[in-house]
Amino acid sequence: MSSATAEARPEHRNLVGAFWRGFRDFRRSRPFWGGLLAMIAGVPILYFPYAHLSLGGVTIAMSTTAGAGSLIIGVLLIILGLTAWFQPAVRIFAGVATTLLTLVSIPVSNLAGFGMALLPGLIGGGLMMAWAKLPEPAVATAAEAPVAAEGTTAESVATEQPAAAPVAEEPVTEEPAAEAAAEQPAAGGSIPAQQAAEPKEVR
Repeated sequence: MSSATAEARPEHRNLVGAFWRGFRDFRRSRPFWGGLLAMIAGVPILYFPYAHLSLGGVTIAMSTTAGAGSLIIGVLLIILGLTAWFQPAVRIFAGVATTLLTLVSIPVSNLAGFGMALLPGLIGGGLMMAWAKLPEPAVATAAEAPVAAEGTTAESVATEQPAAAPVAEEPVTEEPAAEAAAEQPAAGGSIPAQQAAEPKEVR
């Protein structure tokens, strides 16, 4: 078996490269970073009201009546982040709700998780509201170019035809005028006047 007839060896599939390309397409087709920051903001809001911190052997529990509010706000922030990922059409609503919940968590949930959720929540809400889809690739525009070219040629032909019509009609309009000018002396002028004009030319 020669090298010309040998079957080509199938290329080794790079799983890491395929995963990275899929992740890149997923990230570019939705407000990825805004949703991620919204979910990050929900974690400290959920954690601190139910955590037991130890300072120098002293256990501090911050479980208060505000724990239910912190639970609701934290869960909603995580849900809004996932909504921005899997339902990009409602990104404006998710961004506004994330911003409002982050601001509400300042008095309700220990100053927005001791300030750890404030910046991620506000930045994530802004990114979700400001996100827009990428423009279509150039391949689609190149495929539409011949259609546009055909449309322009058809329009140019349609516009050129009325312009060429008067040029062809000009000789037609001049011939009746010339014939009418030639017939006017015979019809309007008298026969003696013509006969009197002829002897003058002979002399």
